[in-house]
Amino acid sequence: MPTAATSKLVSDRINRIELSATLAVVNEASALKAKGIDLVDFGAGEPHFSTPRHIKDAAIDALHKDCTKYTNVAGILELREGIVKRHAADLGSDYAANECMASTGGKLALFNAIQALVDHGDEVIIPVPYWVSFKDIVQYAGGTPVYVETDEEQGFRLTADMIARAITPRTRAIILNTPNNPSGAVMSTDDLRAVIKLAHARGVYVIADECYVYLNYAGTPVSAASFPECKEHVVVIGSLSKTYAMTGWRMGYALAPQPLITAMTKLQSQSTSSSNHFVQKAAVAAVTGPQACVEAMRAEYITLRDRMVAGLCQIPGLKCQVPYGAFYVYPNVTAYFGKGGITGAADIAKRLLHEAHVVAVPGPGFGTQDHIRLSYAVSEHDLERGLERMTKWFAAL
Repeated sequence: MPTAATSKLVSDRINRIELSATLAVVNEASALKAKGIDLVDFGAGEPHFSTPRHIKDAAIDALHKDCTKYTNVAGILELREGIVKRHAADLGSDYAANECMASTGGKLALFNAIQALVDHGDEVIIPVPYWVSFKDIVQYAGGTPVYVETDEEQGFRLTADMIARAITPRTRAIILNTPNNPSGAVMSTDDLRAVIKLAHARGVYVIADECYVYLNYAGTPVSAASFPECKEHVVVIGSLSKTYAMTGWRMGYALAPQPLITAMTKLQSQSTSSSNHFVQKAAVAAVTGPQACVEAMRAEYITLRDRMVAGLCQIPGLKCQVPYGAFYVYPNVTAYFGKGGITGAADIAKRLLHEAHVVAVPGPGFGTQDHIRLSYAVSEHDLERGLERMTKWFAAL
């Protein structure tokens, strides 16, 4: 008879995490698409644009030049230099190439940073609503998430005072995500500066997930690294996925103090090693080449946002704050709880998928119970089709 030790299937740390809520929705939607069902997909956070031509051409050229071998684990020097120069020019940071590492997507850079910083029992402050992977990656590292609630009536705006009240002697890090996924909220420059300075004074790290930093519709983009005097306690997680419509290329990066980059690179050397060579060459073209594509995509997202918010606000009972960044809306759907047998936001998302054939992500995956997340990074045609389907479905409840 097997003992408890021999019959155990998976480790305790695996049981501390869950399947990503967004990926679970993507998987369920993919199964329906495979059956030939026509879905309007507001689920996955993925630009509907094609990757710009000059980036594709750089990858093709790299393949012809046999850039298909292993590289430095942290990425080729050309790429790291390109990233730090682009970041400095656009966001006022001050990093050297040895304070930068490339990774297979921004999520891996985030994972590396948290694993390198957080020990068992460390507290990590996570504002709510939060991106689905934050709490799980912290828990995988053995850390304890400390949630900071934001106010929907204030547009989910995060303030420095909220963070200050949550800091304890056990606080190791604060995760900031501005513009925010899922709410689209943007921290004010004053609040961001105050949090960075507070953390620096307390010896607490700020892990800034800035994959939407260029999709800031409230003004000039600002980074946690825009205050170089505090860089000792700042880790920037960046991604080319949203900025350059390169989600499937899997290219992210981190900017951090050199000792931390060394630790993160050591971890990456034992997991994925380097990201692939020709994608790194394409990334060089992205960060060093023409940037007009970034502004063109940003402008279209604003148009799509305005139409999505207007359409949702015409559905009786739905409440939808205007997002000032990223490409999501986060409507409150509580007016429909109890109608037509609806049990909550997760039930609404499931029934929208199977009955209206509209893909949405339920709010509980982001730490709230009253909302669904809809991505407006879709064509204008699909946005209109999706709004029409949702309007009819909610009216029938």
